[in-house]
Amino acid sequence: MGNSFGCSASGERLVSAARDGDLVEAKMLLDCNPCLAKYSTFGGLNSPLHFAAAKGHNEIVGLLLENGADVNSRNYCGQTALMQACRYGHWEVVQTLLLFRCNVIRADYLSGRTALHFAAVNGHARCIRLVVADFVPSAPFEAMHTQIEGDPRDGSSVKNRFDQSSLSRFVNKAADGGITALHIAALNGYFDCVQLLLDIHANVSSVTFHYGTTMDLIGAGSTPLHYAACGGNLKCCQILLARGASRMTLNCNGWLPVDVARMWGRHWLEPLLAPNSDSTIPRFPHSNYLSLPLLSVLNIARESGMQCSVSSSDDPDICAVCLERACNVAAEGCRHELCVRCALYLCSTCNIPV
Repeated sequence: MGNSFGCSASGERLVSAARDGDLVEAKMLLDCNPCLAKYSTFGGLNSPLHFAAAKGHNEIVGLLLENGADVNSRNYCGQTALMQACRYGHWEVVQTLLLFRCNVIRADYLSGRTALHFAAVNGHARCIRLVVADFVPSAPFEAMHTQIEGDPRDGSSVKNRFDQSSLSRFVNKAADGGITALHIAALNGYFDCVQLLLDIHANVSSVTFHYGTTMDLIGAGSTPLHYAACGGNLKCCQILLARGASRMTLNCNGWLPVDVARMWGRHWLEPLLAPNSDSTIPRFPHSNYLSLPLLSVLNIARESGMQCSVSSSDDPDICAVCLERACNVAAEGCRHELCVRCALYLCSTCNIPV
């Protein structure tokens, strides 16, 4: 039996190739019938793109997209390939999907979670940074910190400012009874994700909906600090308090964060979360992920593509990193010239201020 995209047997072969990472098989099938890139399993469970993204097979993801696969296609749960890649931390796949201009703000059908929620669940800070790349213009490290702290001095141009309203709406998108990405990261103890989310305008005082959430043992109307208290990570609690979280907020059960900590046996948090606590809260720097010129390099890659020509060894315009491909990007300050592939790789993996 066939379908509009070709024989279902061939489609299932492509699904298997995408799931198993068999690039040769995938190329052969798509060469014979490029429309197979749009194939989906019976009932719309998953497409080859979903399988390849979930397994981290980046070359197959690129191959499918080049052959016409819908970058924003949904499975029966309403999840996109971006959500699958973020769930499992496959940042290279996230990068490829962004190059094909995937929709990052879509939410799934079951719980209303976006790719940001899926990345926060398992602490994939790189995926979080990539997902918000189009909201955060490239700017010098010092200027970026000035913008975050709300300094009105004329140290940054309009083009380098955050699109704060759009970014805030996206980062604070409520799912599953009001849980935000910050709630999830705080609960699971991923302090680097908590730090990054707060830097991109996550609301430290947001509360879950009063009619309840799936985390009933924490209670409706809970803040990220309540969730951090349940998770038991000291550094998460310290970062939240340093960014303005209140120890005195009651949830709908009448519990303070310290009460949640006691209930879950997180006794080491009690001195920090007690209402009359005199514990010293350390200062935490802003996340270094924001200092990287990701948006600039991403836009260059979208315009020029990732297929960089190979240069000869004596060519003066050779990438300073791979020493193979022609340069597309020049770094400010050090004046190093890089190919777009290496520049994008560095901006997605390095968290050193540059």
